[in-house]
Amino acid sequence: MTKAVLFDRIGGPEVLGLREVTLDEPGRGEVRVRVDAIGLNRAEALFRSGTYVYQPNLPGSRIGYEAAGVVESVGEGVEDFAPGDAVSTVPAFLMTEYGTYAEFVVLPAHALVHRPDGVDAATGAATWMAYTTAYGLLVEFGDVKPGDTVLVNAASSSVGLAAIQVANHIGAVPVATTRTHVKKRRLLEAGAAHVIAAEEEDLVKRVHAVTGGKGVELAVDAIMGPAVNTLIQAVAPGGTLLFYGWLDPTPAPMPIAPDFRGRTIRTYAFNELTVENAPMLRRAKHFINAGLRAGSLSPVIDRTFSLADVVAAHRHLESNTQFGKIVLTVER
Repeated sequence: MTKAVLFDRIGGPEVLGLREVTLDEPGRGEVRVRVDAIGLNRAEALFRSGTYVYQPNLPGSRIGYEAAGVVESVGEGVEDFAPGDAVSTVPAFLMTEYGTYAEFVVLPAHALVHRPDGVDAATGAATWMAYTTAYGLLVEFGDVKPGDTVLVNAASSSVGLAAIQVANHIGAVPVATTRTHVKKRRLLEAGAAHVIAAEEEDLVKRVHAVTGGKGVELAVDAIMGPAVNTLIQAVAPGGTLLFYGWLDPTPAPMPIAPDFRGRTIRTYAFNELTVENAPMLRRAKHFINAGLRAGSLSPVIDRTFSLADVVAAHRHLESNTQFGKIVLTVER
């Protein structure tokens, strides 16, 4: 037996509960992992509340995309992992099939990566959702080149901070946005070349000021809503606006800014890279592990909670006060 977080109905953080469940043996192509740390993601809060891109299997739904730990056993056909290997998970599965909020988990081998020496479990659990999303946004779909300017909206989120680091890693110039000046200093310390307080400054004027009047080659946005029309005006002709979330439920109209033509506008979901495109996922794994080894990619951890405190952790996740990643630790 092992303890795992399950929920029987959709709702707020209080629906999550830690229960005893059967400890399964890994099947063909699967690996059993002793979990030491778990990374929390906005996607899991949406999944729990019934507003994610797919619905949970109720009752008794598992939850969780990210974890780090040590391989306990492997199933038939698994050749790349062995007992004792330190690993992290990549969100290359559906939470209706697997989940990571547990003391021990069985996961598909293709959703694991070897954890580089010197990368602890908390860091390993805080890496792969944020950085695969940021890698897909900037490299695979944004086609960012050295010297390009990238506008990162909601920059104090784990994905926003990862996007700042990825931009710096490839020689681009990250411009971070945040609602007020409160997080400005921390975003500059995190690697942003410029920080714009969107509720206190004219975003378009500031972007044009820091880009010599031309706008950014890429803008990435997790919020959407009516601010779409402002963001598109900050994008240079020939540039791209990529949406990867929808935190503002207000209807987001097609941009009506008079000069939006000549700019690409599209949505991006991390499963386009992690689940649906094996070559992209392979490239992402190499890119991110290289950055971890070099130290140019380093997740910012906001706060840690114990697995037993998962409800409090989800409440903190939904408070929008965090700066970086929230991590659960498994105590034995």
